[in-house]
Amino acid sequence: MDRRTFLSYNAAAVAVPTALTTFSKAAKAATTPDPIDFTSNLPAPGGFPDKWICGSESLMDNTDPPVQVHWYNAHTAILRQNKAYSYEAPFAPLYFGNDRVLLLDEGFTTWRNDWDLRGVVDECINDWCARNGRDPEDMELLVAFSHLHADHYAAVNQFADRPKTRYMGLTHEEMVGFWGMTNFPEEQVTLDLGGRDILIWGSPGHVISEFAYYDSYTQILYTGDMFYRGRCYISFWEPWFESMGRLIDFVNTHPVTHVMGCHVEISKDGQDYPYGMTWQPNEAPVQMTVEQLRETYEFAKTITEPGIYFTGTVFLCNQTRGTTTIDVNPYRYS
Repeated sequence: MDRRTFLSYNAAAVAVPTALTTFSKAAKAATTPDPIDFTSNLPAPGGFPDKWICGSESLMDNTDPPVQVHWYNAHTAILRQNKAYSYEAPFAPLYFGNDRVLLLDEGFTTWRNDWDLRGVVDECINDWCARNGRDPEDMELLVAFSHLHADHYAAVNQFADRPKTRYMGLTHEEMVGFWGMTNFPEEQVTLDLGGRDILIWGSPGHVISEFAYYDSYTQILYTGDMFYRGRCYISFWEPWFESMGRLIDFVNTHPVTHVMGCHVEISKDGQDYPYGMTWQPNEAPVQMTVEQLRETYEFAKTITEPGIYFTGTVFLCNQTRGTTTIDVNPYRYS
């Protein structure tokens, strides 16, 4: 048989003894560990670091890695880009289930030779599989975004040729269709990672194409850029206010351990770090409380016109310029 014939030959036609195929399946089944239980003893305990990589005074002298990987618990990693590589420094949760892995948001990078996000994600998957007796080739990776801004999807090309990977498209229709939604933003859908459910619904306001994500295992509510520790740039006030109302309705009916946004642009004592800042030595924690979410919603009820408002937790930049900075900073917008 020549090579051309061999490559086009129907493998199903090759006679393989039934006993051998049965043995092969049985052997693989015997080495596959029992499914991880993601539904008992909730919420799953976990922790955030006391301090994240937060840039440095001299970017050229920065020796930290391009991205920090923090394991919140054994089945949840949180990635944070080094501010020396991008002032945006977004966070990106990585959720593991028995069948698939969900990466939420990416980072402000495009090429792997700039910094290799895909390599970092693959390393996390390999690490998790080694600890849990899985084969990385059996795990599907889903790459999704909270919304359509480049610091959240710029690295999508790094995953374009990755096997067993699906990633969200870059139009509103593709993003909504990725989750099978037919009634955005009100509709809530469930993503099953293999025993670990992620609840997803629309959360527009910062931009139109935006989502909120709730992990049923850690009970972390991920709010992307519509609510985070910093300057919440609100392009569309009414949709944003309605999205906040949906978040409040959700926390009224679901247990939430932390509310987590995608950036930090504020210090522990409530001072704004100016737009473009690449060194935040005293930054506030990324995680927030349900009470802080409620306080912000109540504060928002008093806002009647565009402007900048500090709630005590976040700055609400209602229909202001995207490069707005606050108070004493020299580029303040008024």
